[in-house]
This record gives sequence, structure tokens and C-alpha cells, in this order.
Amino acid sequence: MRWGPSSSAPKRGRLALLAKSALRVLPPVADALAWGRPVVALESSVLAQGLPIPANRDASDRMTSAAARAGALAAVTGVVEGVCTLGLDHTELERFLARDGVRTVSARDLPVAMSQRADGATTVAASLTIASAAGASVFATGGIGGAHRDAPFDESADLLELARTPMVVVCAGAKSILDLSATLERLETLGVTLVGYRTDELPGFFTRTTGLRLPARAESAREIADIHRAARILGRSQATLVVQPPPTDVALDAGVVDRAVDSALDEAKANGIRGAAVTPFLLAAVERATGGHSLRANLGLLEENAFLAGQIAVELAHGGDGPR
Repeated sequence: MRWGPSSSAPKRGRLALLAKSALRVLPPVADALAWGRPVVALESSVLAQGLPIPANRDASDRMTSAAARAGALAAVTGVVEGVCTLGLDHTELERFLARDGVRTVSARDLPVAMSQRADGATTVAASLTIASAAGASVFATGGIGGAHRDAPFDESADLLELARTPMVVVCAGAKSILDLSATLERLETLGVTLVGYRTDELPGFFTRTTGLRLPARAESAREIADIHRAARILGRSQATLVVQPPPTDVALDAGVVDRAVDSALDEAKANGIRGAAVTPFLLAAVERATGGHSLRANLGLLEENAFLAGQIAVELAHGGDGPR
């Protein structure tokens, strides 16, 4: 469901979802959204599948604290016993961190998870769907999905959701295991506004540089908020995608990452690993190849992205861009 900026459909749509118990917003989050206070939505797949235990708990704590330091309330998306949710309570978060029967859910999987009353950790695509329906304006993640290497027709559902979800999305670029050049071209084709935060070059998730030039640069959260407001005035349906490099002290050398990914791709092919299983396999292989340094980089960039997202959410709230 997507609506234009002047339509009253968003309010009616959200009320209809709430009435059917298909969407739940945790009370503190609902209160913040109702009063136009800054909220940052977070994905849960990185916690329940993307990061190993106990690093996933560290990531959750660091992202939540980073958003709070910026003046915003963090809200993790997910599917809880079949209900799409913005904001997990303590018991639910513990269950997701323990990976107790929690499946991975992308946007296409939401109806199935709902009808089967399942617990689902949401990918970027599914998180955008839920957060937008709940009225959130800002989302933070690590790296988005994109076009896969050596498979031009295999691309993440994240790209389509970015093309039809008018939120600010903060990330460290697309994951290093992907074809970054092809991903950049697809974002252009889909009309996604792409802005580098204090960088002219697309970051490579684990790496600060890729050699791929960005179409726009912003120096402050306020500038990014102004760009997003302009997009909303135009009634554009696409996200404002903000990319920032990983922190200097944890970023990896691009050559090291490329060699690790190439080796992991060969290993994946040799073992017949395909489809959705490829990404977690490659990330785990890169972690092994870098002696765990990629995990440290992942945690660092997740924290920095949540902090920047919080700053942007504060600027949007101060500018009157509250619930849609």
C-alpha cells in the first residue's frame, strides 16, 4: 500500500490495519509517532540471522543507544505471532536474539508469516513495508541488498521497496558481496534519491571507498532532511537513500574484502549454495577470511548509521514532518 502526499488514505489504511490486528505499534512508539517525535525504525533480520550470538545483542544495544543519543526512539520491526510490529517489547526482543523459532521474512513473505501466526525477523524490504505503514519516516540498517555478482537478474527485493517507500533510509551502501556498480545503476533506474553523507563516493559496506561516484553529497542531517522534504513536496514515492562510510577505525581494506568475497563465491558454487542462502554464507565466509574484523566493522557501521538516522529524524520532527 502506497499513497500520495496529499491523500487521506494513509490514515484510513493504518486505522484499517490496526482494526484488523494486522499491525501493532508498541505504545511508546505509537505515542512518539502521534506527537511527531523522532523515531528510527530498525530491521530485525540482522539481529536474528545476520549477526552471530552474542554480537547480535551488542548490535541491538548499540543501535538503540545511538538513536537515543541523537534524540530519537529506536523501534525494531518484526512479525510477532503473525502480527506485523513496529517496536518489540523486552520478551519479544529476547526471543528474536535467541533465534527461538524465528524465520527470515522479506516483503513477499509477510502475508504467509501473518496467516501462519509465525515469528519473523524482517529484512530491509519487509521492515520498510511495516515501518511505512505504521507512519515512521526514518529507517537505519547496515547495508542494503542489491544486484548479485555474476547474476545480473538476481537482485534483492530491497531495491523495489526503496523505489516505492518514501522514507529516509540510512546505510553504509550495499553489502560488499554484491555487484556495487550494477546496484548503483539499478538505484538510478528506479529513481531512488541517493545522497552521500560527507562522502562523494559510494561506500562498500565494510570499506570506505569503491571508486563509484555518487550523484549528491550532504554535510549535515539538516541538509538531508531538507532533501527528503523536497522529495515529499514533489510527491515522489521513492526513498531518500543516505549512505555513509563505516567508521575509519573499523573499516576494512577493499582489496582484502574483494579477495575474501571472490574466494567465498567459488566456495558457494562448489557447495551448490543458491538463492537466499548465498548472502549469509558469503558474510560468514568473509568474517572467517578477515579474522573477525568484518564483524567489528559491521557493529561499528550499524551504530553510526543509527546515530545519523536519529539526527535526521530529529531534524524532520523539528521541521514539522511528523506522521504521514
